[in-house]
Amino acid sequence: MSNTEARPAEMRCGSTAEEHRPDAAVEVLTPRDVPLGGPRAMTVRRTLPQRTRSMIGAWCFADHYGPDDVARSGGMDVAPHPHTGLQTVSWLFSGEIEHRDSLGSHALVRPGELNLMTGGHGIAHSEVSTPRTTVLHGVQLWVALPREHQHTARDFQHYAPEAVRLDGALLRVFLGSLAGADSPVHTFTPLLGAEITLEPGAVLSLTVDPGFEHGVLVDQGEVRASGALLRPADLGYLPDGGDTVTLANESDGPARVVLLGGPPFGEEIVMWWNFVARSHDEVAQAREDWMRGSRFGEVKGYDGAPLPAPELPRVPLKPRGRAR
Repeated sequence: MSNTEARPAEMRCGSTAEEHRPDAAVEVLTPRDVPLGGPRAMTVRRTLPQRTRSMIGAWCFADHYGPDDVARSGGMDVAPHPHTGLQTVSWLFSGEIEHRDSLGSHALVRPGELNLMTGGHGIAHSEVSTPRTTVLHGVQLWVALPREHQHTARDFQHYAPEAVRLDGALLRVFLGSLAGADSPVHTFTPLLGAEITLEPGAVLSLTVDPGFEHGVLVDQGEVRASGALLRPADLGYLPDGGDTVTLANESDGPARVVLLGGPPFGEEIVMWWNFVARSHDEVAQAREDWMRGSRFGEVKGYDGAPLPAPELPRVPLKPRGRAR
C-alpha cells in the first residue's frame, strides 16, 4: 500500500495525547487519519510511525482501515507505486484486494491469508479492491530490512495459516511462532505477527520471547493488554524483557487484535513516502529512479498511470531509530 499523503514527511506523525494510559509499562499509541492512494484516496488510521515511537522490532509502519462500505467509499484503488528497503505485510479481516507487482505476481489478498512482498532494491505494485468486495477491512504493515539485506531481490510470498483454538480465543499466526503455531514465511529479522480473536470476557496469557518488544493493535472491542486499556485502533507498545503478554476482552462482544513483535531494531532508518533507506541521498536516488522509469520494473495489468512521487522536503531527511 502506498504511503500517499498530501505532504509526506520523513517519519511524520500526529499522535494525540495518551489520555488513557493507566500502566506506565505499556505505551498507548493513538492513530491519526491519513488519506492515501492519490486522487481516489481512502482514509486509513496510522499508528506507526509516531514521534514518540518509530518502530516495534523491525515493524516500521502500521495502517488500519475499515470496515468501509465500498458502495459508499469507493473501495481501494492504489495505482502502481514503488517500494525499497522493506517488506509489505497485507492482512484482511473482510473484503478482497487484487495485487499486481513488477515481479509478475498477480494474487488476491483474502481474509486470513498473508501476502508478503519484499521490496529490497526496488519493486512496484498496485492494489485494487475487487468488484465482489462489499466491506473492506484490514491492516497494512511494513517491515524494515536490515542493512545487510536492504537491497535484496524482490520477492512475493503467500501463506494461509491454520486457525488455532485456545481457551476463549482463536489464533492465526502469519509470521513467526506463538502458542505452538509456526509460520514458514521467510523474513530477514525475527518477527511475530498474529491475529487473535477473544470471546467476550476471555483472558488469554501468551508466553512470548523476552527478547522481543511487542505491539497490540486493537481492531474491535476493548482489550486490556498487560494492564493497559486499549480501545479500537489503539496500538499498545510493550517493551522487551517480559515473557508473557496477557490480553483481556472487556467488551460484551468478541474482540480482535493483531499482535506484532520482534527484537529491538538496532539500526537507524530514513523512511519517506514508500522508501526505507539509510540516508537522504538514498531516498533521493530512489525517487529519481522511480520518476525516470528505471529500477522498479513495470506493473502489468493495471488500468491507469503510476503514482508520481511527491517532492522531497527542502531540508535533508534525518535518520531515526526505534524510539524518539
